[in-house]
Amino acid sequence: MRHFGHVPPAARKNLFHREPCEFTAGSSARVLSAALGATLYSPATRLTLADDVLKQARRGVVSMVLCLEDSIDDAEVAAAEANLVHQFADLDARGEEVPLLFVRVREPVQIPDLVQRLGSSGRLLCGFVLPKFTEERGIPFLEALTAAESASGRRLFAMPVLESPQLVHLETRADTLAGIARTVEKYRERILALRLGVTDFCSTYGLRRSPDMTAYDVQIVAGVIGDVVNVLGRADRSGFTITGPVWEYFRLQERMFKPQLRRSPFLEGRAEELRTALIEHDLDGLLREIELDRANGLLGKTCIHPSHVVPVHALSVVSHEEFSDAQDILRPERGGGGVLRSAYTNKMNEVKPHRAWAERTLLRAEVFGVAAQDVGFVDLLTAGLAG
Repeated sequence: MRHFGHVPPAARKNLFHREPCEFTAGSSARVLSAALGATLYSPATRLTLADDVLKQARRGVVSMVLCLEDSIDDAEVAAAEANLVHQFADLDARGEEVPLLFVRVREPVQIPDLVQRLGSSGRLLCGFVLPKFTEERGIPFLEALTAAESASGRRLFAMPVLESPQLVHLETRADTLAGIARTVEKYRERILALRLGVTDFCSTYGLRRSPDMTAYDVQIVAGVIGDVVNVLGRADRSGFTITGPVWEYFRLQERMFKPQLRRSPFLEGRAEELRTALIEHDLDGLLREIELDRANGLLGKTCIHPSHVVPVHALSVVSHEEFSDAQDILRPERGGGGVLRSAYTNKMNEVKPHRAWAERTLLRAEVFGVAAQDVGFVDLLTAGLAG
């Protein structure tokens, strides 16, 4: 699979200076953690789950979470587990390419039980999403994952969700973060990414952001995100991939865009990227939050609606200018440091301070591609929707 793989090859060639790489569920954790992109959640109760997974794969989705936790009623868990086993068997029998598939569980005991019940169709499972993760809650989940991996003989990843009240409350945050750091470091080889549960952060204080506000406009939430990145997202190779929070708003219809284009206040001043297509619903909030996610050290995003996937992926593509800067900074002859003017002659590139940024940018370029010099967000968005 690859990002924008649903776009015809001829169109991809015109869009990209360097196309996104191909990857599989067996690729390195380094590649997979960066390639998650827009991770689409779906309740495990859906009777058409196998059809839904294949439909979304054809539309460019590369990672999905099938949820047994908050998205379903407590009384539905047993039926949802049975449905999940049935749907995996259906997917396995069809033999088509599927996204990276994860299951969000409620309790540690579900992990070995589901792996055993999935049988041979478990080859399609990449791992588990672990809710309300703290040191105390997380260790039993990760021990269960380790046991299931050993029993099945298949690699299984964990994606802990950081969403507990202890993480939000100021008086317990530092200790909670330190405990999470100890735990994920101990099980580092199994941690694919850390996910942020911003809806739960807001719930702790009875808050809900409007479609005009990003997570970063809610100061309590912004503070937690900053502290999580500070402790767990460092660029000194001790950090982990941390994914962006869910955007809660969407239209009832999946076909969100009309042919007409309009100027977006958020994109003002960005040349060819001045326009974004809409029907009646303004996507400026989502687009702004995606940009702020990346500016704050996050990569990828939790999504609850298919219409969010293409904007996330379009804004994840590395621009030709970013790529040029990153390459210049990382040239071997620059190893001693120094300052240079960018090839676009519009900024200073200081080799040592910008090195970590450049390394992260080239990893993103590997999995999302590098846009051609004259290609902008709207071009990528349009191609993603048409593909």
